[in-house]
Order: sequence, then C-alpha cells, then structure tokens
Amino acid sequence: MSDFSLSAINDRISTASTFIQPLRDNLNRIIIGQERLIDKIIICMLADGHMLLEGVPGLAKTLTIKTLSQSIDTNFQRIQFTPDMLPADLIGTLIYNQKSGEFDTRKGPIFSNIILADEINRSPAKVQSALLESMQEKQVTIGENTYSLDLPFLVLATQNPIEQEGTYPLPEAQVDRFMFKLVVDYPDIDSEKILMRQNTKVKDDFDDVKPVVTPDMIIDAQNIINEIYVDEKVEDYILKLIFATRNPLKYDLNDFDGIIEFGASPRATINIVKAAKARAFTEGRGYVTPEDVRYIGHDVLRHRIILTYEAEAEELTSDKVIDRLFEKIEVP
Repeated sequence: MSDFSLSAINDRISTASTFIQPLRDNLNRIIIGQERLIDKIIICMLADGHMLLEGVPGLAKTLTIKTLSQSIDTNFQRIQFTPDMLPADLIGTLIYNQKSGEFDTRKGPIFSNIILADEINRSPAKVQSALLESMQEKQVTIGENTYSLDLPFLVLATQNPIEQEGTYPLPEAQVDRFMFKLVVDYPDIDSEKILMRQNTKVKDDFDDVKPVVTPDMIIDAQNIINEIYVDEKVEDYILKLIFATRNPLKYDLNDFDGIIEFGASPRATINIVKAAKARAFTEGRGYVTPEDVRYIGHDVLRHRIILTYEAEAEELTSDKVIDRLFEKIEVP
C-alpha cells in the first residue's frame, strides 16, 4: 500500500470517528467506573459483532446498554430469559384474526436495534438457538415469511456466574458466535463513592441522556472500518497467536502440553481482525497496530479456548493461557 493511500484512509477515519468521544462522554457521565466495559461495547458494535457479558448482578449492565441505545437514538429491548420461555416469545408468532379469517404476524422483542438478553443461560436450548440464528443471519422467519432485522443490530447477552442451579449452559459451538466474552468486574473504591453519591440524590441524570450519534453514522462507520489497513506483519502476528492455541508445542509453549483441548477456531481469526480494526477506528487511526490486537485479544479468545480437565484441576483459566500466549509470541 502506498503512503498516499494510507494517508487518505487515515484522513477518512480521523473525520469519520469524531463521534466516538462524545459517545464515550455521554456514557461515562451516567455509567461510573465501567470505562473498559463501555469501550469494549463500542468496539464490538462498530465491528458488527455481539457480546457475552459475565458478571454478578448490580454492575450496571442493563443501564449501560439502555444509555447506549439512547445515545444512538435507537430502539432498545431487555429480554429476561426464563426456563419456561418459547422461541415464539422471542421472535414472534402468527395470531389468528377472527375478523379477517387470516393469520396476522405479531413480531417479538427481537425486532429492535439493541437487545439485552438477560441471563441467556436460564432459557432452554431451542430459545438460545433462535436468538443465535437471529444474531448470525440478521433475519427472522415467522411462518412462511422472512423479516430482516433493523440495523444496526447488537445483542448483549448476560450470564450470572453465581447461581448455576436451573441453568442451561451455552454449548461451546454457540458461544463461539459471540465476538466478545467480557467479564465485568466491580468498580474501584473512588468510582463507587461517586456512584453512591450520584444514586442517592433526588436528581435523575438518566432522563437527560440526549442522542449524540445517529444509527446511519454507526452503519457508515461499520462500512468504513473494512477499509482500515492491516500490515502483513500484523496479520502474521494474529495467525501465530491463533495457531499457537491449536499446536502449542510448535511455538515452544511446552507448558501448554495437555492443557488446551480445543484451540481457537477460524472465526476467532476473523473476529480479531474485525475487532482490531474497530479499535483502531475508535483511536482515529486508519491502520491496525499489535497493541490493538492485544487490547481486544482476551475478549475474542476467552470463550474460544477450551481447556482440559487437567488444566481445570490445576486452576488454570483461559485468561492465564492467553496471558502466556501474548508473552511468548513475538510482537512485530
């Protein structure tokens, strides 16, 4: 790629990404102490992906998504998944109209821009499959008719790590469809003090959330992101990271022998590139750096590296394995 064309892409990205900071500011004004979560959600949305969030209740997951939808002026739906839920409760169904003698289509809550799928692991497998099919195809079939979902379309599914009784864990193959798996942590003590003061006052700032971005701006950004330049050295770096999860011994990761049962899939390779490009966009750059890859690497790989029982017995986690990967694989 010539310097001229790279310079042109840089200029385009720099201009197109001006809405990122106002969007961050709008979210950080309401959501205290979750800057990392906010940043990752924006990156995931721009990369046209979906996110699985894991964290204890009360960490502002719902508020974050609702504020995001208000900031972009899009429709938001929170869907509480339960053991007695049916696919029709999610995607919609056909209702018989006695007056006309025909079936009318009643669309379900999935017909929205931003979906919070709360406690997805509490619903049966057929409901999970219906959601994941909607995420993948961005369309829903009700009866004989197929309906496209509104764009931008972002699903954030939550899992509660505390209460596992009465849950239906997502199979690994279905978890793989989420671009990111993010573990949401507690805010630090200073952030929680601000949070405490903010939420014990009469004034409700949430009503003051004004749109700072339009849906069309997000869709345009998603298209422009595809043009961001990835150098061959960065591509090789990504491939080495992925292939090291499949064949650790080849990359001198002898301590991983018998630790990884299944390595990252080709979907992981694609999603790392997409997410790294989106991260470069949020930084106003027209090219991807190894730092972009490292920034989103854990979130893309966390749920795609399946460890053996021996690894779990030694209390090894996929995060520790990914840490070791980034230590071992040389940065270009």
